[in-house]
Amino acid sequence: MRKIKVAATQMSCSSNVNENINKAEALVRKAAELGAQIILIQELFETPYFCQKEKSDYYIYATEMENNKAINHFKKIAKELQVVLPISFYEKKNYARYNSLAVIDANGEVLGVYRKSHIPDGPGYEEKFYFNPGDTGFKVWQTRYGKIGVGVCWDQWYPEAARCMALMGAEILFYPTAIGTEPQDGSIDSKDHWQTCMLGHAAANLIPVVASNRVGIEEDEDSKITFYGSSFIAGPQGNKITEADRSEETVLVSEFDLDELEKQRIEWGIFRDRRPDLYKVITSYDGELVFK
Repeated sequence: MRKIKVAATQMSCSSNVNENINKAEALVRKAAELGAQIILIQELFETPYFCQKEKSDYYIYATEMENNKAINHFKKIAKELQVVLPISFYEKKNYARYNSLAVIDANGEVLGVYRKSHIPDGPGYEEKFYFNPGDTGFKVWQTRYGKIGVGVCWDQWYPEAARCMALMGAEILFYPTAIGTEPQDGSIDSKDHWQTCMLGHAAANLIPVVASNRVGIEEDEDSKITFYGSSFIAGPQGNKITEADRSEETVLVSEFDLDELEKQRIEWGIFRDRRPDLYKVITSYDGELVFK
């Protein structure tokens, strides 16, 4: 048996980077006390969600990975607590900018970086102004406690991303996110749709999914988003095991037996019965690239 405990955290963020890092650390420590070995913090937690508006002043938030305050801070925390920490950050690389995530193993070493593949562009979520499309491809890492795949926010709406990580051997999928109300229409509530998409990733791949969202109201001039939390951990049948509410700052912890889950995936035949030779159309934009 390879039993593992994973955690999702959720919190509100202020404009004070140090305050946000300290708050995240407190949640990580609480999760570690509860036995969690891989602990997820939400997307871009160092700052408010600055993508509500297109403002060049916010480019200053971007840093090289080696100079990022949160990564350097949590490298020490990971080593001290012997936990794995995927850390979301705004990455600067020469004249490019990425919405990135560094995976820190339980010895405090960075295993690598994933750059968000799918970049949204809409009212309140103006990410194309701030980020280049990710160029790393989907990534899977062998951590001390298991092999994990990680997507970032908008990536979570794409079943292709989850399936790719599953095919690469991921045993658990992690999605840090920042999602809430739509500034242009306060009547829209995407919470159930958001969760259902990821429950589908879990069910279709027979793999647990961990999602960490932020909470709180953030305003930038005439734009306002109420982040609705609802972070959750899903089991491999697409079942919600534990879920946070819409406003609390909290930690969720669940345990899985990775060996038992691997056996179930093989027995179910999902990966045995795939027909990748028939899936070429998925590599097209318009569905016209068929069986060439």
